[in-house]
Amino acid sequence: MVDVSATKDGVRIAVRAQPKASRGAVVGLLGSRLKVAVTAAPTGGKANAAVEEVLADALGVRRSAVAVVVGHASRDKVVQVTGVSLKEATARLMRVLG
Repeated sequence: MVDVSATKDGVRIAVRAQPKASRGAVVGLLGSRLKVAVTAAPTGGKANAAVEEVLADALGVRRSAVAVVVGHASRDKVVQVTGVSLKEATARLMRVLG
């Protein structure tokens, strides 16, 4: 199960980023973290921006509603998604994961 927790205005999701992948997508789970592959290199915040974009697309929210809040220089990150409930986020992630 994905590590998703409720916050005052949305949810936080534990993520493991895989930079320099052949395509950007949610590719599965790594322990309790959501594994997100991105094509961007981990320099200058490009991979963080790509993780935000992939998650926004997967969850069906605006790109501006998604932000990396922990782990800017690490593969292990925590991402804040505003405007979505814990129940909605969990259901959407389960659909993406199949």
